[in-house]
Amino acid sequence: MGFFAFFGSMMLGGIVGYAAERLGFTHNGYLPSIVIALGGVVLFFMVRVMFGISFGSHGLNAIISAAGALILIPTEAATRARSRSRTRNRRR
Repeated sequence: MGFFAFFGSMMLGGIVGYAAERLGFTHNGYLPSIVIALGGVVLFFMVRVMFGISFGSHGLNAIISAAGALILIPTEAATRARSRSRTRNRRR
């Protein structure tokens, strides 16, 4: 049963990543947002298996962990900082 729960969670994580980008919640691009959301789902699934920490059902865990990962990983700010440093280095 855990096998189906894992892949169902991954599907929900991908949908949350896509929806977050589509609705303008993030500005990372579709693929990075989906990868970040899937990473959050995998990480929280492992935490649930190892320690038994949970918000409820597997689906609710997937949605909360994917949204949390998208909030916690600031790829837009990192990209902006990289582009600023490149611009500064070109001016010198």
